[in-house]
Amino acid sequence: MSTENQAENAVSEEKNAVPKEQSEKPAKTAPPKPSKPKSSVIQIHPEGERIHPKKAEGRFAKLRIAAVLATQFVFYVIPWFNWSDRQAVLFNIPDRHFFIFGLSLGMGDLIYLALLLMICAFGLFWWTTIAGRLWCGYSCPQTVYTEIMLWIDNLVEGDRNKRLKLEKSPWNFTKIRIKATKALLIFLVCAWTGITFAGWFVPIRQFVPDLFAGAAGGGAMFAAAFYGFMTFFFAHVMREKVCLHMCPYARFQSAMFDKDTLIISYDTERGEPRGARKKTANKEDSGLGDCINCTMCVQVCPVGIDIRDGLQYQCIGCAACIDACDEIMDKMGYPRGLIRYTTEGALEHEYPESDIKKRLKRPRVAGYGAVLLVVIIAFLVGLSTRKMVEVDILKDRGVMVRENSKGWLENAYNLRIINNSENEQVMTATVKGFEEIALTGLPEGGVKIAPRQTLTIPVQVSTIPEYADKGSHPIEFTFTYRETGKADGKPTILEEEATFIGE
Repeated sequence: MSTENQAENAVSEEKNAVPKEQSEKPAKTAPPKPSKPKSSVIQIHPEGERIHPKKAEGRFAKLRIAAVLATQFVFYVIPWFNWSDRQAVLFNIPDRHFFIFGLSLGMGDLIYLALLLMICAFGLFWWTTIAGRLWCGYSCPQTVYTEIMLWIDNLVEGDRNKRLKLEKSPWNFTKIRIKATKALLIFLVCAWTGITFAGWFVPIRQFVPDLFAGAAGGGAMFAAAFYGFMTFFFAHVMREKVCLHMCPYARFQSAMFDKDTLIISYDTERGEPRGARKKTANKEDSGLGDCINCTMCVQVCPVGIDIRDGLQYQCIGCAACIDACDEIMDKMGYPRGLIRYTTEGALEHEYPESDIKKRLKRPRVAGYGAVLLVVIIAFLVGLSTRKMVEVDILKDRGVMVRENSKGWLENAYNLRIINNSENEQVMTATVKGFEEIALTGLPEGGVKIAPRQTLTIPVQVSTIPEYADKGSHPIEFTFTYRETGKADGKPTILEEEATFIGE
């Protein structure tokens, strides 16, 4: 088929998607004039039926493929990497320890995980203020897994028209075979997704063999089954309904949008009035705009909206409509960009679309950016000054004060030692506060703390009764630790305050 016929028959191709009863309904009025484009809109996706988007091809489709591959490389592959003889990234909830490559965080370091979450949140807010819903269109897990399910649909059932025809066809061996093949592929994707998800929280190199041997832990198996099922439910069963009805981000994004936020828009000034025409037709003589009303932008939309109706919260910014429209514009010999990434301010000619500085010099961008920068600095400073070994001194409330065998007054304490490092540490301790004071309970040569281990050691501090009259007295513990096998290395010193209770 020639390029001219392709463009001329773009509308007739869509008639395959119109329900039979709708297509057979006789027209009650004369065909609308080109100057009234809304009356010629075709219902592409009947309400209540599953949306079968047409496969879009173009520069933004390639970007989406790259984004899917990049995000899924991180999700599926990173857990298999090793770092210092352990899994590179592991959120080990049973052992209450988290590893992110060279970063080792214990329960006392949850503040850093909280800061990471804040960085992600404010980063998303800042990015949304500048670039709209590009996150939704390219990197959101719902979008990514829905895209994977659509790949499976296209691979097994064919493009949109073939899928629609298959849905309407009666059940026979061919249809059962196709549906069973698709179900098997979807099951494998969802099952491996669930297994990988569990592998972020338990060592995946041990979990996978144990799973197939039936020896995996119940908690990890439940996590894998639950996440795999939710992937199937959201990405295959619900699909666009999650974006349309369930996603909270779509609702509160308006608080971050303004006239200078990047969005996908249809250029009404250039496209209207819309109407079908031959490629050889003179656009100026017909009085029509650039939009030929082919509905390709609607056919490729994964959430089933018509971008020509203006900005809508359901739009996820995936740019499938841009690729489809650009292809039609190329066939008609019109300039690209009838549907494009732009801003409302640029569409209203308040400033050139190329004026990026205008979009960046805004109070919202500066506000979110400032908060994001502060959180990042706090995170980096906190990490750089973090103590690899921490000691908490806990007074034994069961024994406030007692007399030991030497006749000295004695207080009991529990030292909780946390080794956040990847290496074994040896720690010694001293105490000061009185002219005569003694610390007992620690082994000779110091305490050895294994990597990522938390120890609780009972110790006693005693002094001559004359030095400790009734009430509390300040004392200070000094802890010295160094890595095992590095006796020549410079030790690290920690000082912690405590109180001694006298008679």
